[in-house]
Amino acid sequence: MFIPQRNTPRWIILIIDLVVCVIAYFIAYLVRFEFAPPADEAALAKAFLPILLTIRLLFFLAGKTYAGIIRYTSSQDTLRIFTVLTAGSSLFALLNLLRFQLYDGKYFIPYSIIILEYLLTLFSMIVSRIAVKVIYLELKTPDKIRKRAVVYGAGESGLITKQAIDRDPRSEMEVIAFIDDNPSKQGKTLDGASILSRNKLAELYATGKIDEVIIAIPSLDHKMKSDFIANALAANAHVSNIPPVNQWIGGQLSARQIRDIRIEDLLGRDAIKLESAGVAAQVKNKVVLVTGAAGSIGSELVRQLLAYGPKQVVILDQAETPIFLLENELVFKGLQGKFEVVMGDVCQADRMRRMMTHFRPQIIYHAAAYKHVPLMEHNPSEAVLTNVNGTRIMADLADEFNVETFVLISTDKAVNPTNVMGATKRVAEIYVQSKDRVSQTSFVTTRFGNVLGSNGSVIPTFKKQIEEGGPLTVTHPDVTRFFMTIPEAVQLVLEAGAMSSGGEIFAFDMGESVKVRDLAENMIKLSGLEPGKDIEIIYTGLRPGEKLYEEVLSSAENTIPTHHPKILRASVREYEYDHIAEQIQQLVQLFDEQNNEKIVRKLKELVPEYKSRNSVYSQLDSEK
Repeated sequence: MFIPQRNTPRWIILIIDLVVCVIAYFIAYLVRFEFAPPADEAALAKAFLPILLTIRLLFFLAGKTYAGIIRYTSSQDTLRIFTVLTAGSSLFALLNLLRFQLYDGKYFIPYSIIILEYLLTLFSMIVSRIAVKVIYLELKTPDKIRKRAVVYGAGESGLITKQAIDRDPRSEMEVIAFIDDNPSKQGKTLDGASILSRNKLAELYATGKIDEVIIAIPSLDHKMKSDFIANALAANAHVSNIPPVNQWIGGQLSARQIRDIRIEDLLGRDAIKLESAGVAAQVKNKVVLVTGAAGSIGSELVRQLLAYGPKQVVILDQAETPIFLLENELVFKGLQGKFEVVMGDVCQADRMRRMMTHFRPQIIYHAAAYKHVPLMEHNPSEAVLTNVNGTRIMADLADEFNVETFVLISTDKAVNPTNVMGATKRVAEIYVQSKDRVSQTSFVTTRFGNVLGSNGSVIPTFKKQIEEGGPLTVTHPDVTRFFMTIPEAVQLVLEAGAMSSGGEIFAFDMGESVKVRDLAENMIKLSGLEPGKDIEIIYTGLRPGEKLYEEVLSSAENTIPTHHPKILRASVREYEYDHIAEQIQQLVQLFDEQNNEKIVRKLKELVPEYKSRNSVYSQLDSEK
């Protein structure tokens, strides 16, 4: 069907509005006098008509009611019409009163006519515009099939969600029901939609009567939310939720703000929240150094630290482009002057000493490290150079320059390591912990699992593979990992630094581990695709040094509770500083030989629990 693309000229809209006023005026007379107005009233009507048209015209011109594009009529357009018509009719009433009081004791027209004409004109102008808008949208998308949606939560947020969808003409959803766990609400209706129990939702899934599920309960328990999402995805229903109230635009929810579920919503545990008062007390007005600041964890550390009012944050990294992008981001946020960017490598002792001399940091967060397991398995000398020697250099400088607190960022792969990367991080832990025994600086270690969305992690990899049409590569159908979000990981680092008295290794109680296969399937479903049909999942086998199951604490370690129920302190074997310093010096000296077997053999000597898995170094285990 032909749809005019040009907008109707404004002068035509203005003439139509005036014609509507005339028709409403005469209908008002006919209704008022039961379709048989007396001759004298008919004469009054004709005499006042020019005055009515003049006043309406002037107010239409002043209020520009004709200027809006009818096919896109908004609430602002209807409010403008209401204001203009109300003002005009008020003037009619005022003229009536002035004539009666000051002139000849007569009225121009009856007040009942003024009221009827006002209501009829208001109704006609608004309804006609809405009708044009609805017809245009229907003609523009005649074959559009609206998605059938249910809203989980029949409270105030659920009602606002439905109303936001209903008033958005571009929305492709239609809310057909609410789901609520409150028995007192079930069986009733809300804004024309039935409120059902969650059991009924299962029936809707089974019959294929819904396409979309919108979660509208901001305070929903994370475990319940995870289960709810999992059930919806299993039924091939698309899942979305509303943003927090403080993110609503101008205090109002827009249908376009309803967003897709994120993969972190499927972690199956409540997000870990830590205390910030101790962090603020420690960091405020201090010079803080972050190494590896351009990485996923390092950059988030910088962002969160700047919120606590430090005197200055020194941003250190050797990765040119990522640190350039971070600097631009911070400048855009208006934080220039609160940070300083330093290009440098933690393995260069002289360069790091000059940097420390210039900035004199009081707190150091050491995030610089190599982290990719297969890559480090083939390059153990580089893993030792950065993860061990780089940490040693920064820890020694922290002691030399009387730094208050040094926080090492470690990994769960340091627990019973099966690969070079994990072993080098465990050696770094040992050195930092032993250094604490001979230094005035407080040395502390934080240990956590895989971080969702970090550079090179499984989530960005899966996203890229989905965008390319698959397949998704998983090493093993039973491989599991602990996961946390980047903000959670950084909060742990900050909290550990604030609560430490020195020498501790802190870890999260991260709940249950997650099957990577399940993660892959859910990511495919969240993309609106079907695993095995639209996107394949293939298994490539465990990579060199990779574990099937990760651990956060080794079997030889005990845990001690802290003030936070989600933070555990590991009770680990302690080493004499002089002995471990000598052993690490021997390890680092092997770098010059570039002999991988010698390096790994020394790592196994330093970390007796290190057992190579699926690696070229597995045969070295028998030498112990």
